[in-house]
Amino acid sequence: MVNIPANTEQESTKGWSTGTKVLVGILALIAVICVVAVVTLTVAVIESQTGTSFPYSTNYRVSLPDGELVTIGNSKIIVMVVGDSVDTSVDGNKEKLVVGQERVISPHFARISVMGIPLIDTDFQITLKYLGASGKNALFDMTVKTSKQVPELILRRLIPSNMNAQAI
Repeated sequence: MVNIPANTEQESTKGWSTGTKVLVGILALIAVICVVAVVTLTVAVIESQTGTSFPYSTNYRVSLPDGELVTIGNSKIIVMVVGDSVDTSVDGNKEKLVVGQERVISPHFARISVMGIPLIDTDFQITLKYLGASGKNALFDMTVKTSKQVPELILRRLIPSNMNAQAI
């Protein structure tokens, strides 16, 4: 009987090396931290002082459902389409808009936090420009102006999904 030695090269490739295990562990930890960061991303909004400048802006095309309450930040907005115009109510302040007319919503302050740690503090102001009606929705160009540059991903957290916001 002949003894055949075990193939040690083949056995050593079956398991991961220590360096590979450490790398996979670090990547898994980074992935978990990213998921937790996205899940715990919060935007707290309060009233702001006037006189702030807003050098950064992001534009969206939005549709506000006729007669339904929509909350942006902490501003409560209701629109009612009436012929070629729209009656808007922002936090109880009513104003009638015709096509092409703008409505400026008073400035607010936002604190963006991840895992309870504040990342960005910024003032922001929203302007709505009425474009007309489409079915049971009022269409607007919405401009979000901020005092500090804020990633678009975070701005989207202010905009409710029922507004169907499309960046323009």
